[in-house]
Amino acid sequence: MFTDLVGDRAAEWDRTGRIPLDTLRGLGAKGLLCAQVPAAHGGLAFSSRRNGELTAHVGALCSSLRSVMTSQGMAAWTLRRLAGAGQQAALVPRLTGGELAAVAFSEAGAGSDLSALRTRITRDGDEVVVDGAKVWTTNAAYADLLVVFGRTEDGAGAVVVPATALGVRIERITDPLGCRAAGHADIRLDGVRLPADALLDGVDRTPALLVTTALSYGRMSVAWGCTGILRGCLTAAARHANAREQFGVRLAEHQLVARHLAELLIAEQGASRACEHASELWDEGSPDMVTAAVLAKHVAATGAARGAARAVQVLASAGSRDGHTVARAHRDAKLMEIIEGSSEICELMLARHALATAG
Repeated sequence: MFTDLVGDRAAEWDRTGRIPLDTLRGLGAKGLLCAQVPAAHGGLAFSSRRNGELTAHVGALCSSLRSVMTSQGMAAWTLRRLAGAGQQAALVPRLTGGELAAVAFSEAGAGSDLSALRTRITRDGDEVVVDGAKVWTTNAAYADLLVVFGRTEDGAGAVVVPATALGVRIERITDPLGCRAAGHADIRLDGVRLPADALLDGVDRTPALLVTTALSYGRMSVAWGCTGILRGCLTAAARHANAREQFGVRLAEHQLVARHLAELLIAEQGASRACEHASELWDEGSPDMVTAAVLAKHVAATGAARGAARAVQVLASAGSRDGHTVARAHRDAKLMEIIEGSSEICELMLARHALATAG
């Protein structure tokens, strides 16, 4: 379905910075933007592994669309983990019924340093008041609902904010490096008043614990999406190297070019195995899934950034036009080394894990 839907439109979406809203709503109404949601809430009940393969497939076609899937899935996962039963019943089916959602936690001074969150969620009788500013929120430009993380009187919490609520201002980022059609936006929240039950039941916890809930899903989705980037780059590079001739022989027969193809395959296979392992732990409910998700994200994102650069090198001028599969991949993959925990943060987390398990 996604192959026919995307077709050759990914380049146009990338150039214009827009995916048609009816396309996104149509996919959302089929449950395809958050396929792990249980059937009881209108979802497809995919396992992490099955959803991962779907994510990789979309990632090979269009990273912007995959980023929207990541955002929708993060929102659904956050609601399922932090919302009470009544809140879940009211909210999650909206995400499988065509409405779109974004998860807002990054701030100008609080990216990886979650202790620096400044957005405030204040109780006021039977209401809550939200004040703050969020940056680089994927899918926010399309969203109907914003899952906003902030500080409460006793810790931290997450609140569901309608994008049209009074006091909400969404400003699309017009020139992102990658995933240009993913609806990245900055958000201002000035005295936004909401019913008290807009605050999810998972309140009064540390910012790190709350955000890790959303980030674990996001890291898994990005990891699978980057695996898709590698698969798309490998296919494009191999086809070009087979068809193009230089000095009387196929490009693929030149050893230095063949090395690029080999390294692309190695990266794709390594990312695939890391993602498969993380999804297996996720489906088992293993406590090791958090670290496995960090590892998969790091392996896949760094591999995709290097692999996309190799693909551009193989295709040379043929792959250097704006909108070409490997040109888009080159920009998109670099962004994936930054979002959902930069490569450096992932390495620090993995180092801490190594020290903690050294015995």
